[in-house]
Amino acid sequence: MEMWKESQLKQLTFAREIETAYPILLRFAQNIGFNFCAVSLTSTNRNADFKTLRINNYPKELNQLYEKQSYSKIDPVIAHCNHSMLPIVWTEDVFSQTLPLWDDQQKYGLRHGWSQSFHHEATGQCSTLSLVRKNGLLSPLELYEHFGYMFYATSQLSDLFARTLPTVPKKPQHPHLSPRELEVLKLSALGKTAYEIARILSLSERTVNYHVQNVIIKLNVCNKMSAVIAACRYGLLDAPIA
Repeated sequence: MEMWKESQLKQLTFAREIETAYPILLRFAQNIGFNFCAVSLTSTNRNADFKTLRINNYPKELNQLYEKQSYSKIDPVIAHCNHSMLPIVWTEDVFSQTLPLWDDQQKYGLRHGWSQSFHHEATGQCSTLSLVRKNGLLSPLELYEHFGYMFYATSQLSDLFARTLPTVPKKPQHPHLSPRELEVLKLSALGKTAYEIARILSLSERTVNYHVQNVIIKLNVCNKMSAVIAACRYGLLDAPIA
């Protein structure tokens, strides 16, 4: 690996913010013959309240036009990258259903490009890195040589962005209770005695006490009342019996 590539990889590794990582990516893009570099971070979760983040050095007029025409809703590169981590080369065929977007990009010098995405499963975020130039078709060898860096860069972007998201508290993991144990526990919560529960469920009183003891052990409590309280906290008494 060339020394400058290794140096920029290290710089990217030590970057702590997307804003500091982007200049490193832009220098890399320019060093390998590209005029433009774009970074986007989107959510693959349609229900997420998340505004797409875009950083690039595209012409200002093109960015304004992109927003005005709402091209993000029909951009085939975005559609591909949101569903696949395979690289995509910008060609007229790719934009065949969105020729106005293709023509505008060509007009402002974005003629030959490719994009690579990385999906961060833990947060549902998709980071995409695009390198574009004014002249010169992309060769298969060129894609092969730079694929590793592109994939590493997009994964780093995902990690950087994930650190900025608020931590989602994990739901407490509750022990698994059998259907019969839940039945006994729900009746206990209603104030039924072991004798009454035995009559209702057609069990022996000894069997009912056996289930109660198992529940106490599983919920790590000291008595039946504590087991009922713990089960309420876990939401077990609200769940239907399987």
